[in-house]
Amino acid sequence: MPLVIIAIGVLLLLLLIMRFKLNTFVSLIIVSLIVALLLGIPVKDVVKSIETGLGGTLGHIGIIFGLGAMLGRLIADSGGANRIATTLINRFGEKRIQWAVLIASFICGIALFLEVTIVLLIPIIYSIAKELKVSIVKLGLPMVTAALAAHAFLPPHPGPIAVAAEYHANVGLMLLYGIIVAIPTVIIAGIWYPKLAQKIVPTAFTREGSASFGVAKSFKLEETPGFGISVFTALFPVILMAIGAIVDMVGFKENAFITVIRFITNSDTAMILSVLFAIYTMGLRRKIPMKTLMDSCGSAVNALGMLLLIIGGGGALKQVIVDGGVGDYVAKLFEGSHMSPVLFAWIVAALLRVCLGSGTVATLTTPGLVLPLLATMPNVNLELVALATGAGSAIASHVNDAGFWMVKESLGMTLKEAFGTYTILSTIVGVCGLVFTLILDMFL
Repeated sequence: MPLVIIAIGVLLLLLLIMRFKLNTFVSLIIVSLIVALLLGIPVKDVVKSIETGLGGTLGHIGIIFGLGAMLGRLIADSGGANRIATTLINRFGEKRIQWAVLIASFICGIALFLEVTIVLLIPIIYSIAKELKVSIVKLGLPMVTAALAAHAFLPPHPGPIAVAAEYHANVGLMLLYGIIVAIPTVIIAGIWYPKLAQKIVPTAFTREGSASFGVAKSFKLEETPGFGISVFTALFPVILMAIGAIVDMVGFKENAFITVIRFITNSDTAMILSVLFAIYTMGLRRKIPMKTLMDSCGSAVNALGMLLLIIGGGGALKQVIVDGGVGDYVAKLFEGSHMSPVLFAWIVAALLRVCLGSGTVATLTTPGLVLPLLATMPNVNLELVALATGAGSAIASHVNDAGFWMVKESLGMTLKEAFGTYTILSTIVGVCGLVFTLILDMFL
């Protein structure tokens, strides 16, 4: 039974990572080898299947992933992210401070990875919370909500980029739809839910956070880039890819001008142009030496090594699932079913997320089970299926997710309080992401 073999593989992966503390990439490769053999893939083809999955996954996302990390680091190291956060917080004022944190985190979260956004913004809101004499949890929840939604729905984050590649979805359209889905999602999970959480786990809102997370690289505001140019630089790849998506949607007649627009707004080209733009706006324009800027870019890429391997390992596991015929088996099970492919992708990703902990690994493994089913369905919106996969991968963050511990420790919560706040909050992000994607599917 192929599904039993996959279940054994998932359990083995959990055992290797959680019980034996084995490196996630090594665990993924071991499980891929075992699952491939159990599925009956010929011994001589097993390694080839793993190499194909790993190389195919990294081949497409490597450029975007690496350049995205550089862009985020340039904005962070220049003080641009600090300027965005402090300016919004000052303008919104004390009464609407949660909205300020939410918007600042969402803007920064587009350019920065989830963990980087948390590390960068926690010290800022830590200081604000002390100054306003409010719990850091009150400000921290909107911050992690926006960062999580950007991480789950929006390129150039690794999960959305990788799943777009697996489904052959248009990255620009996925970004456009992702923003539409993310906005109401972060308002519900980041603004409305914390008010309810204050009644469910009131003790969480008495926390003052961890002092060890309250130290950040300090910037004098007058020495940081301007607010407008910082926001524009962070959103520059989004603007370019959105223009490309609109051109695709409108369906302009092909000519030299449209060809150039498509080239410029292609996700790879958009990211390299954005990094060059950031080098100028965040650095050269402010007389920062090129060597300093390249050191920032280098350190951003150096930090990616293991994450890239883990993503590749997820791609390898996906490939052996495909080559082992599991997807075809699942497609036969659902033959004649009227289940929405959007809903099916979400369910698979959500189950994998709960079991594996890593949203990125769940995102990468899901297409192996979903793609054969999509092949039997006409007129499937691949961008929405990719978004639903991202939404499923955000759900129910708990003890097997590194992000869960990061949020718990940085906000100084107990385990029970983290369950009552972040676990439920991430579930709301996942469910709202599905609901708004299904609504969008009705109109597209």
